[in-house]
Amino acid sequence: MENDSSMETRTTRLRALWRRLGTPVKVGLLFALIAALMALVGWIARPDYTSRSLLSLFLAVSISAGTWGVVSWAIAAAAVEATREEE
Repeated sequence: MENDSSMETRTTRLRALWRRLGTPVKVGLLFALIAALMALVGWIARPDYTSRSLLSLFLAVSISAGTWGVVSWAIAAAAVEATREEE
């Protein structure tokens, strides 16, 4: 069983990591999480349309989260780059 100090240390590390990430990375992670949740809900809600194996669940979640995460990261990175003032 973990004590409270190790839990606080882990929380502090996660917050510090989140603050260090750039905006495009945060956007990509957010959209990847949303896509993964949508794939999971679709896999559960429509049993007639999907195979019921863990491999199909893994593929659905990884493909949707990966695609949405990378595309949204690229769009956010381009938007940040376009709004950056030229020096």
